[in-house]
Amino acid sequence: MATFIPRRAFPALDSLPRSYFLGHHKAGLDKMRTMLSHIDLVIECRDYRIPLTSRNPLFEANLAGKERLIVYTKKDLGSQGRLEDRTRERLVQESQKPSAVLFSDYKDKSSVRKVLEFARTHAAVADSLTGSRMMIVGMPNVGKSSLLNALRGVGIHKGKVAHTGAQPGITRKIGTSVKIIEGEESGEGVYLMDTPGVFIPYVPHAEAMLKLALCGSVKDTIIAPTTLADYLLYHLNHYDPSIYGEYQAPTNDINEFLHSLAQRTGRLHKGGAPDVEASALWMIQRWRNGHLGRFVLDEITPESLQAESRANETMGLSLSQGRKMVKELRRQRSRQRHLNTL
Repeated sequence: MATFIPRRAFPALDSLPRSYFLGHHKAGLDKMRTMLSHIDLVIECRDYRIPLTSRNPLFEANLAGKERLIVYTKKDLGSQGRLEDRTRERLVQESQKPSAVLFSDYKDKSSVRKVLEFARTHAAVADSLTGSRMMIVGMPNVGKSSLLNALRGVGIHKGKVAHTGAQPGITRKIGTSVKIIEGEESGEGVYLMDTPGVFIPYVPHAEAMLKLALCGSVKDTIIAPTTLADYLLYHLNHYDPSIYGEYQAPTNDINEFLHSLAQRTGRLHKGGAPDVEASALWMIQRWRNGHLGRFVLDEITPESLQAESRANETMGLSLSQGRKMVKELRRQRSRQRHLNTL
């Protein structure tokens, strides 16, 4: 039996969309900027599985001047508590100095308490009679609302106030401040404001767009599910191909994998033909929920962190520059389609 060899690289897909910057993203960012003078602390959420790719330089450019706590959410979906996980976390923490960094799972009360303790300490230093106001920000669907609900539940034992969902765009407007820590004699407590997720105006690299889409930061209709499933298969094969052994022997062929998956899970059209798209969506959701491996998509090394810092100079484009680049990319695609018809 031949030894299975995974693909060394994922094929370049230059035709992928490079933007998901919507109207309510800009409106939300503009509103955040106007409210900044009333905010004591910005809590920025990033996805633990893509700690580099889920960073949005727009927040640093537009919310500058406020102390920032960076919380890497969904730790339970990317970490198994191994030495390599702890090493990666240490590298990420060091790279974000002077900002404080925490790693969180909203279902784990101990990690939620660490965020609360940071907020409580920060509020005590501010020592305001009217309480401390904080704002939670991040890319779409990184878990801001889930963390807010968890902070409120653990902090003051109250129920959910923020709507959550599997697709991005659930929170479309800045909400009212909600209490997450009760006040003491000298103050009114700590209040946290939920905000809509804000995407990057332009994503320069196609693979970064694939990572964001796979983690749910863009709607599943933006990139073909079979393309995302293929990208996930590429990562599964480097992580541990035996993890999908109940559905298919190790393979680099996404069509072979999805046909086998459809047969084994009963995702079939009338007449017994495999429903490839439904199988791809099911595969993606299984990974998002932690049932097809728990691993990080970004490579985290001292070198990759330095490269990411340099790349942010490009990613931190102004909104107008981002729109120009998206329009130019569309024109190039249009010209290419025209040439293909000649």
